[in-house]
Amino acid sequence: MRITVAVLGPGAVGGTFAARSLQADYRTICVAPPATVGLIALSGLSFEANGNAPVVFRPELTERLAEPVSLLLVTVKAPQLADALERVEPGAVANGVVLPLLNGLEHMEPLRERFGDRVATGSLSRFEAYRPGRMQIVQKSHTALVTMASETLSTHDLERAARILQRAGIDVEIETDEKRVLWRKAVRLAVLAPATALTRRTVGDLRNDLEWRPRMEKAIAEACAIANADGVRLMPSAQWTRIVEMEHGLTTSAARDVAAGRESEIDAITGAVVRAGERLGVPCPELTRLAHQAYGL
Repeated sequence: MRITVAVLGPGAVGGTFAARSLQADYRTICVAPPATVGLIALSGLSFEANGNAPVVFRPELTERLAEPVSLLLVTVKAPQLADALERVEPGAVANGVVLPLLNGLEHMEPLRERFGDRVATGSLSRFEAYRPGRMQIVQKSHTALVTMASETLSTHDLERAARILQRAGIDVEIETDEKRVLWRKAVRLAVLAPATALTRRTVGDLRNDLEWRPRMEKAIAEACAIANADGVRLMPSAQWTRIVEMEHGLTTSAARDVAAGRESEIDAITGAVVRAGERLGVPCPELTRLAHQAYGL
């Protein structure tokens, strides 16, 4: 039986995964609002990666997913999540895996309310893509790594989802700790998202800046302290090393959204970490300051 992959939210991330799914000869369905469905039906998805010429892909399209799928990738931005989830019937994933690739910490609850124990925790790293046009997607990074874990799905289910992604050219790691999968990225992005959005500067510029570097180091330490209080041990020095290793010209999707006048995910990213600090009794004045400054953008 041919594998069916559905992508809820064919933006830069979702469009990349849809294109790679089609390249792997999976039946691929993009789930989106009527306007987006109409645009993709008209022009297809133009996908460019690794310096190659753009290729136009034409996935199947629907405004509401009801038929069974093997893997549902949830790739909408956090502000659109609630509305997007209504576009997928729970029965469509009754025997499949729901893999969210959202930033932040707070999206798992609404996903499990909708889809129950079919949801894995997922995190996307080593990946950068952007849309120069509404139906044009450019993947800048050469690879992408998906890390997943689940306390409700079987090992068989996770491994099957991993094989689907691997055949599509995506690196996959399976872990056992859902919180760790989320926190390991959240502590860095909670700092990088508002910093790049506020300054319109790259990660490399900021880590070498005499004003911004100490601010970022302090905020990273605060985020790690919150993660530690939540049961996930992370060292600030190790997280800062990851930032130092990032490409000089790297930016964040939050910065691109702010620059384009779109609603950003800063509340879902930095705001979620600040709220976790409040819940766990861990002060985070620098993170709070970054969040409040970014909210005004």
